[in-house]
Amino acid sequence: MSDQQRTLESFGYQQELKRSVSTADLLVYGLVFMVPIAPWAIFGTVYDSAGGMVPLVYLIGLVAMVFTALAYGQMAKAFPLAGSVFSYVGRGVHPVLGFFAGWTILLDYLLIPTLLYVFAAESMVGIFPGSPRWVWALVFVALNTVVNLLGISSLKLANRVFLAVEIVFVVAFVVIAATALNGGTIPGAEWGATPFWNSSEVSGPLIASALSIAVLSFLGFDGISTLAEETTGRRNPAGRAMLIALFVVAFLFVVQTWLASLLAAGRESFGDTAGNAFFDLVEAASSPGWKTAFLVVNVVAVGIANAMAAQAATSRLLFSMSRDRQLPAFLSRIGARQVPVAAILVVTGLTLVLVLFFVGQIGLISSLVNFGALSGFCLLHVSVVVHHLVRGRSRNYLLHLVVPVLGFLVIGYVLVNADAAAKVGGIAWLAVGAVVLALNVRAGRGAPSLPADEPVEAVRS
Repeated sequence: MSDQQRTLESFGYQQELKRSVSTADLLVYGLVFMVPIAPWAIFGTVYDSAGGMVPLVYLIGLVAMVFTALAYGQMAKAFPLAGSVFSYVGRGVHPVLGFFAGWTILLDYLLIPTLLYVFAAESMVGIFPGSPRWVWALVFVALNTVVNLLGISSLKLANRVFLAVEIVFVVAFVVIAATALNGGTIPGAEWGATPFWNSSEVSGPLIASALSIAVLSFLGFDGISTLAEETTGRRNPAGRAMLIALFVVAFLFVVQTWLASLLAAGRESFGDTAGNAFFDLVEAASSPGWKTAFLVVNVVAVGIANAMAAQAATSRLLFSMSRDRQLPAFLSRIGARQVPVAAILVVTGLTLVLVLFFVGQIGLISSLVNFGALSGFCLLHVSVVVHHLVRGRSRNYLLHLVVPVLGFLVIGYVLVNADAAAKVGGIAWLAVGAVVLALNVRAGRGAPSLPADEPVEAVRS
């Protein structure tokens, strides 16, 4: 019996999910979840709001999210469980707070696939005018569900293929942009560092606004923690993969947005064309054919690769909460391929309903996703301090006090300044969660507390 199996059993669980995910697999999964080409779709919008300094926005986001990634790493090491913040906060602070941590981030995880399918369907209609959105959404949902039901090996293979395609197009864009800048293809476009820092444009409000945009651009790396019970590594593979994925994707974001900003040739804003700004720049620097190719890859990355990873993460969270009797028991049912088959099918059904309900409301979905993720992150930082510093009496004040406090302040700032509709929707979701928790308590289904026989190393690590 391996060290990891003994660790899992010490928490009161049996090994049910298939352990076949290496640290490299986790890294690929995290990169696919965050989408290395994510800046393509929002480049114009970020450019307009950041005074053209898009790479600066992503650098700020990297610094801000490193605190949260470090906090995840500490808790993933202490509690290598599939429940992510549900397990970390519930076992590190209190079961009730853990339930709300899981419930808030569940809002994020349930709506992310919906948001992605709506985005992808809209893009497909742009490529094939007149085609019904719901048909494209159904195709994407069906494809992703099949891959997830086939098992973790199929998911790993799909992730590697999609990541390879995205990296190939990142390289293609670098070549296209460099060729255009060297050849003077776009009038006024030239090499320079202005996109990183333009002293005439930088201001306090702009940095604050950029922080909000940047933090939200990195959502997804936390999904790595949901595969903790399927890893083969013995030295906190989830924690290491989260940090590496964050830095790798930040590098790719910065390089792409720097080159795209240079191709913009100093324009003040994109205005009404902001939504297709990146693709228009690709066309100006190369040809209409390349623009179409980039559009298609963007749709595949969002509607299939990203959504597939999101569905996997959501099903693991439902599995974990069900196993701890906080959601219906059937959600923890494992299939022959050692995946949470019931949870995967429920995510599929809920996503189909939500896609139909939220069609045309991308702004609202995005706001609710952000509220769920950021609320969960805040509770995560609290759990690091309570579990390690208070209970474990850790003397590592940097990782167990300074990092979580700074992370809490950054995420808290963004959360306080979130969209009003997101706050209302988020509070309503919490109210529903309170009712579910009350029903669980009344039925005698309280979340499990920290086992008395848990290894001391897990508490003091």
